[in-house]
Amino acid sequence: MSATAPARRVLSGMRPTGRLHLGNYHGALRNWVDLQYQYECFFFVADWHMLTTGYEDTSRLQEYIKDVIIDWLAAGLNPGVATLFIQSHVPEHAELHLLLSMITPLGWLERVPSYKDQQEALKEKDLATYGFLGYPLLQSADILIYRAAYVPVGEDQVAHVELTREAARRFNHLYGREPDFEARAERAVKSLGGRNSTTYKQLRRKFQETGDTQALERARVLVTSNTRITSRTGSVCSASWRAAVSRSCPSRRCCSPPHPACRDSMGVRCPSRTATPSACGRTRRSWRRSCARW
Repeated sequence: MSATAPARRVLSGMRPTGRLHLGNYHGALRNWVDLQYQYECFFFVADWHMLTTGYEDTSRLQEYIKDVIIDWLAAGLNPGVATLFIQSHVPEHAELHLLLSMITPLGWLERVPSYKDQQEALKEKDLATYGFLGYPLLQSADILIYRAAYVPVGEDQVAHVELTREAARRFNHLYGREPDFEARAERAVKSLGGRNSTTYKQLRRKFQETGDTQALERARVLVTSNTRITSRTGSVCSASWRAAVSRSCPSRRCCSPPHPACRDSMGVRCPSRTATPSACGRTRRSWRRSCARW
């Protein structure tokens, strides 16, 4: 994604699978209360995520949603400071999930570690559904639509954030470039010269894989200081870098936990300050403008 996002935005959610307990409080909620006064926070009730494992019985879902919100308020979450909302009240989550599901290879989802782990842990449930398989991709939509700088997750969810990067990168690769961009970018890189061209590609790959900012700066210097390329060729070369890296990965502030609550977090960029029904139109327009820039 190319749109700029606030550097201090946090996104997280909870599934309404029943009454909250001490594990929920000490594992996440207590930290959310602290985070809301330090960052721009979006906290949502993930009712669609609940359906991935609890689709057979939804008779108490609305009750659980209300209980979760009441417990959040009782624990100290302040709707005047943080944005609290229900996932299903923002249909853009489902829209973006649908679009991502069209371009995400099945093998990517099957390789997510939590897929088989949860199947083993929940043998009593029939989880042979796309909803369960595509759970991480719905989470990717949750993350990308809000362009948050930080996403507090547990260790079992880190792979889901990695999948988010890959899905965003693939989406931008398919829809975010001009038809002849690859050929022009390759010619621009070759114009750097044999050794410099190889070095440039190595630095580019290093930044893509690890987010090494020093590699990014070295590559920029390599392009700007090379006398064998014209300004136009250099701009195409730089554009190839941005298209392959900056636009493909929503954020590169990935492993910089802003708070002890985020020590297991990975960050991804993710729209509007509110999630009320009246803001849905504004959120939709903002999201679609971003899609156009992809």
